[in-house]
Amino acid sequence: MEIRIFDRERDLDGSRIDAAPALVREQVREYESGQRTGFDVVIDYPDDFTGSVMRAIDRIPYGETRTYGELAADLDTAAIAVGQACGRNPIPVIVPCHRVVGTNSLTGYGGGLELKRRLLEHEGASIPVPE
Repeated sequence: MEIRIFDRERDLDGSRIDAAPALVREQVREYESGQRTGFDVVIDYPDDFTGSVMRAIDRIPYGETRTYGELAADLDTAAIAVGQACGRNPIPVIVPCHRVVGTNSLTGYGGGLELKRRLLEHEGASIPVPE
């Protein structure tokens, strides 16, 4: 399923969302316009490490970020493993992997770093800067 957010196309695995594509797109538009801070859809998380990381990401509140290292510590794993799992997130934006950042940088995002920056700015989140 394709969505459009901040003039960028993102591909979502619609089989992981128990909602009609039209509803998902409507909620994305509401998020983009500032009327919504989360998504009211049922998510089918993978039954593997990626699913565990996605659940942890989904608990990051709107407007906040966590580092790969912080999530890794919570999950008793390595930061690089968390980053790889973020890259496998089949439903970005809905499961907000843009809220996961490096200690001193934005670092990686399937939709491009400019979209990641735009999503974080939209939420009023702190954006890490290189030292």
